[in-house]
Amino acid sequence: ESDAGDYTCVCGDKQSTASLAVHALPVVFKGELKNEEVQEGASLSLHCELSKASPVQWKVGSKVLKASNKYEMRQLGTTAELLVHDLETKDA
Repeated sequence: ESDAGDYTCVCGDKQSTASLAVHALPVVFKGELKNEEVQEGASLSLHCELSKASPVQWKVGSKVLKASNKYEMRQLGTTAELLVHDLETKDA
């Protein structure tokens, strides 16, 4: 979108101008999260693959997760990862 604007070609005393509009592509999930079953005390890693690099927010129910000893968030390009450590039955 930052490339949008008026572009001009100048040759001597002649010129031609055209406007360029750039529309952002929507972010699309390339793969859906899968249901998991794990044992208490284990850790879980969830991966979310996007069509382009974009900020990701992880939630459990309506609660937004924050990085802590329990929740670890990583993002490298189009792959977002949530690690949940020391799982308890209340984490279901």
